[in-house]
Amino acid sequence: MAAPKGICRGGSRTAPTNTQLTMTIDEKVRKTLTELGVIDAAGVGALFAEVRDAMYGEIDALISHGAASESERGKLCKDLRDRWISRKNGVLSFVDNNWLKASPKELKPTVGVKFNELRQDCAVVEVPVLLKDVSLREQASRGGEIPATVSTSSGGSVTAAVSHVTREVPSDLTLPGNRRPLGSLHPVTQVQREIEEIFLNLGFRIESGPEIESVYYNFDALNIPESHPSRDDWDTLYIDSKTVLRTHTSPVQIRAMEKYGAPLYIIIPGKCYRHDNPDASHSPMFHQIEGLAIDSDITFADLKGTLDFFAKKLFGEKIRTRFQPSFFPFTEPSGEVAISCIFCGGEGCRVCKESGWIEVMGCGMVHPQVLRNGGIDPEKYTGWAFGLGIDRFAMMKYDINDIQLFFQSDVRFLKQF
Repeated sequence: MAAPKGICRGGSRTAPTNTQLTMTIDEKVRKTLTELGVIDAAGVGALFAEVRDAMYGEIDALISHGAASESERGKLCKDLRDRWISRKNGVLSFVDNNWLKASPKELKPTVGVKFNELRQDCAVVEVPVLLKDVSLREQASRGGEIPATVSTSSGGSVTAAVSHVTREVPSDLTLPGNRRPLGSLHPVTQVQREIEEIFLNLGFRIESGPEIESVYYNFDALNIPESHPSRDDWDTLYIDSKTVLRTHTSPVQIRAMEKYGAPLYIIIPGKCYRHDNPDASHSPMFHQIEGLAIDSDITFADLKGTLDFFAKKLFGEKIRTRFQPSFFPFTEPSGEVAISCIFCGGEGCRVCKESGWIEVMGCGMVHPQVLRNGGIDPEKYTGWAFGLGIDRFAMMKYDINDIQLFFQSDVRFLKQF
């Protein structure tokens, strides 16, 4: 399989260090950039190019080798896919944990961009894509089992023993083959990845956390008092008196502060749960993405500039943003962000209720008590945060009037995206 346009599988790069020369790709992705001796952007680019070359090399080896049967073809494709993008032990996961999350501050923007490019390139190891290029080979013998082995860049191999399969020749060779319809990413996932792309390019990293959360992280650590309405049974889904299904992704902010300290630049996408009756604009399960930036000398102006840039990148350069005062227990001061209506251009229509503006997210400066709860000194650091509903953004982007359509698994609806 040839590399996609725009992807260089060779070209100039800095010379690898002595440490790198004696290591396989699997060994390198299990070490940090510091351990590998990578200290500049050129070294980062060379390292990611090497990973990309290894991936395409293994794909080429699989395509050249082929498969003896349909079952073997499916297994080999799945094995290669799991090797590269499995959440637990995939090469991409090791790159995320050891290179991106553990990278020095000065290299993080470069590593974030390169990691995002690599993640997009890894679409070529998805099973449906591989199945289109890996063909069945003629068997060398007519009986017994034939071991099929495909080498990987780590020096290992994937082996499958397959029995003889009789291949019937159709009576009419001009008949078209049977084609399986290919799926696509869910519209909510597409919008989530667009948002992630924008913030990854700004130097943020993606953080995740548990969906079953303690009351402390979901409420107490975020400065939400026991008297707050959101803590009532008719707003929050409780598992027991000390455990809830998280109502927002904000608990991950506290966990990240405790884990990494400051400075900190993260976005947090994920599922959230609230005791809402399903209707056209509400769902008991929905998707949210939050952003958190903590550093010295951060102001509300930084927040406004970042969110204005984000809105223009997502909806177009003509979009305008408006900030209005609001109140949230975990930020002070707090604000609501609105954008000029993407449907009428701010002239006024049914969607924006003739106002010309659509409210899209909440934001504010992180409350000093929240910083203390996360183990960060508010006298030394300040921060800002924002939160938005990914489903609502997808509804605006694709002009969808009922949020329930996202969760009904109707192929007639989903295949439009």
